[in-house]
Amino acid sequence: MSAEDLERYETEMELALYREYRDVVGLFSHVVETERRFYLCNSVDVRVRSDGGEVYFDVTMADAWVWDVYRPARFVKNVRVVTFKDVNVEELAKSDLDLAKDPGFPS
Repeated sequence: MSAEDLERYETEMELALYREYRDVVGLFSHVVETERRFYLCNSVDVRVRSDGGEVYFDVTMADAWVWDVYRPARFVKNVRVVTFKDVNVEELAKSDLDLAKDPGFPS
């Protein structure tokens, strides 16, 4: 497989992942971003913890979808993330979910 073939394959996988995201985003109420992953979920709990002076975040999610092009099953019943990095949680407004009307997004 050439470098060009590999790049084309990765581009196709990313486009397929985006299309899957576009199809499922309306099923979820929250977006959670960590330093390693992007999640859609319907339940999220973020707890700030401290251990020996180090502060970290303990994030639990239920009914989640994971943005990961290499993951064969992106729907997950429960997720737990422990991280020392920032965590961003947003509640999705239903008006934010209508990506299909935006001509800038591929179909």
